[in-house]
Amino acid sequence: MTSDLGEAEAQAMAGLALAQWGGTRQTPRLVKNRENVVFEALLTGGEHVALRLHRPGYQSRAGIESELGWTARLAAAGFGVPRPVVTASGGLTAVAGGRVASCVGWLEGEPIGDSATPLAGSAAEQGALFHDLGALIGGLHVATDATGLPEPFDRPAWDERGLLGDEPLWGKFWENPALSDDERALILEVRGQAARELADLRAGGADYGAIHADVMRENVLRRDGGLALIDFDDSGRGFRLYDLGTALVQSLEEPNLPLLAASLLAGYRTRRPLGAADAALLPLFVLLRCLASAGWIMTRAAPGDARRRHYVERALRLGRHYLAGTAPWQGAESRV
Repeated sequence: MTSDLGEAEAQAMAGLALAQWGGTRQTPRLVKNRENVVFEALLTGGEHVALRLHRPGYQSRAGIESELGWTARLAAAGFGVPRPVVTASGGLTAVAGGRVASCVGWLEGEPIGDSATPLAGSAAEQGALFHDLGALIGGLHVATDATGLPEPFDRPAWDERGLLGDEPLWGKFWENPALSDDERALILEVRGQAARELADLRAGGADYGAIHADVMRENVLRRDGGLALIDFDDSGRGFRLYDLGTALVQSLEEPNLPLLAASLLAGYRTRRPLGAADAALLPLFVLLRCLASAGWIMTRAAPGDARRRHYVERALRLGRHYLAGTAPWQGAESRV
């Protein structure tokens, strides 16, 4: 979704915001003008930063500061995330033009890909990448458990309510107008069964804690020394397997999908235990991201936009696999 700010207005707002970090040596460079507006800037004191002008109405100022408090702990522990940069008065955030603003240290690197471009490289290279990606996610969870979270931690809950409740975090996906009546009935069946399974998982002590919740290719940077993780805008508490599901969802059309899924799990296991029963739940958590995205797209694409139908068809395909007990990377075999 494109931001409602024009470039000139965004630049003016960035100047107001950056003044609270002591100002800049040069005009900030607009990097992204979407839901959050992001600038690259060089502060007067010499710090290279990314300025974020946060979209109104998504995360509260307290929530943004909770995110930054978490990533500050991760960065201090040596994990590859942007380090928050405080204002001249020592705050984590500021307000400019009615938007909350924050600055984090600029991370050099290139995204490992995007949703519009097939993965590059040989099968072996793709497998190695997803092994590293799984290790990155496992390392995030290990580092989070070791360092703890700031209190309060005012972030969304990616639980059975946040994903499948009456008011999901990303919208009522079953109301997507691209669904036919029969398709909506199938999605509602999937929703009901998945909600019961998630409730049982929580009651049974499923691995649950702080998660990134949006491990998309564009949010993973390849840099000297390994991979790094950016854009914690959707982060919160949730099922840890949801991070693995979001990491795989853009690869559902890749010819090497079975290898990518296996490599992701193997990489995660180099950092953190993951038993066979939990690994068998990965298709469920890929499905959950597909359902959430079918809700998300409703407010980000106009009626008739082909992306609405694309997200719906993907959710339907994963839903059919889920009801059949299969994984999209295993055909008719068992989910295990």
